Amino acid sequence: MPRPLRLVPALLLLLASPLAAQEAAAAAGGGFSRTVDDIAGWVVAQLESVFFVDILPGPGQVPLVVAWLVLGAIFFTLRMGFINLRGFGHAIQVTRGRYDNPEDEGEVSHFQALASALSATVGLGNIAGVAIAVSLGGPGAIFWMVIAGFLGMSSKFTECTLGQKYREVRPDGRVMGGAMFYLSKGLAERGLPRFGKVLAVIFAILCIGGSFGGGNTFQVNQSLNAIGETVPFLAENRWIYGLIMTFLAGIVIIGGIKRIAQTAEKIVPLMCLVYVAACLYILFDHAGHIPAAFAEIFHSAFAPGALWGGFIGVLVTGFKRAAFSNEAGVGSAAIAHSAARTEYPVREGIVALLEPFIDTIVVCTMTGLVIVITGYYEGGENAAAAAPYAAANNGAGLTSEVFSHELSWFPYVLALAVFLFAFSTMISWSYYGERCWAWLFGDRSSLVYRILFLVMVFLGSIITSTNILNFGDLMILGMAFPNILGVLFLAGGVKRDLDSYLEKLKNGEFTVYK
Repeated sequence: MPRPLRLVPALLLLLASPLAAQEAAAAAGGGFSRTVDDIAGWVVAQLESVFFVDILPGPGQVPLVVAWLVLGAIFFTLRMGFINLRGFGHAIQVTRGRYDNPEDEGEVSHFQALASALSATVGLGNIAGVAIAVSLGGPGAIFWMVIAGFLGMSSKFTECTLGQKYREVRPDGRVMGGAMFYLSKGLAERGLPRFGKVLAVIFAILCIGGSFGGGNTFQVNQSLNAIGETVPFLAENRWIYGLIMTFLAGIVIIGGIKRIAQTAEKIVPLMCLVYVAACLYILFDHAGHIPAAFAEIFHSAFAPGALWGGFIGVLVTGFKRAAFSNEAGVGSAAIAHSAARTEYPVREGIVALLEPFIDTIVVCTMTGLVIVITGYYEGGENAAAAAPYAAANNGAGLTSEVFSHELSWFPYVLALAVFLFAFSTMISWSYYGERCWAWLFGDRSSLVYRILFLVMVFLGSIITSTNILNFGDLMILGMAFPNILGVLFLAGGVKRDLDSYLEKLKNGEFTVYK
């Protein structure tokens, strides 16, 4: 048996034993969850001092990673000639299947790749993250989230095009792709093989950490906070929810990208429809307050306080939560899009630019508007009710409170939606993490990763929200450092491929299948 696989029995025992360990520690007065949380808090503190170092002197605080994402998104938008606008219509046509050739190499269709990537981004960031952004940064954070989503469409296009361009198709038809491939292979083509290898390794390590944090434990923790509002039994017995999620996630992730894509293409449209419909119901019910809400958003975005630092704080909060929600610039979605069946890498990149639009500009804006209109933010009419949730970083619980105030019966529907959001995000991030793990340690070690992932699913039910939120930010946002740096060197090639593709599209050289 290969050495990594010898760990499987021990890991299975670890997964089966947390409850016993928790009870034993609790009897001693400490508590297993407190120990785990203390460890997570220490790790967060060490990494936060690096990733979130303030680069702006004075009262404003601009974390290095947020500035890096913003500047990268602006560069890609300008370098690609505002592809986020020019390619939008074509992206919809491709997603509808008009250019799907079943003979192209790949494992999933354009729509399935989009659904898989969206299932990793349309999640608790849209529910919990937006609520936290508004509660911490005020209504103006919504404006900057939308701007971040618009610019992020170009980042997503660029990295997902590269994911397709440098992917590897194995003899058995399985596809291996993502930032670790275009960073190592693409920069080697530019005469920088060692530099590319270092960036790829750093990215893979951070992606594995992100799959355990923001793509896993954060989802379990925040979804449990929301569901616990309507199902007190689970709130009082959090470990039971952890076991349920562990079992269900295990069923899906063992099947790989095809099963994940098949699950995602069914869950994502359903959960988006249910959630957006509920938001629209509340917005229409308060239609007369919508103009005032937009006025408050714009006012808060540009004049949140007397100090310049207040403006910077709102801007950073908006961009930070948008980046965590849509992941544009961090390179994760390139792993899913690399598996799509297509002859032209640019075509899949154009499909990918729809993700930040759907995730941030549509779904996140809906959540933000509902919170502002109902006054659940500092300075709003229901600020007192929102304060405890904001203090605990319990964004999912805050959103549940808002909806229950407007629709007494809807928290039960929201609980189901939250579960689907969290579950779909987890299964896609398990694929991201596994691809990076396999790239580092070999395909035969994938089982070890999957078991570790399931262990983290369980732990997500007992670690506190604050540490989970911070750890998720650190890992996922940290992926932007190696990814954007490498993509900057490769952007010229993407621009040439884009110009060639658009010229062929203009001349009608592509076959239309539907």
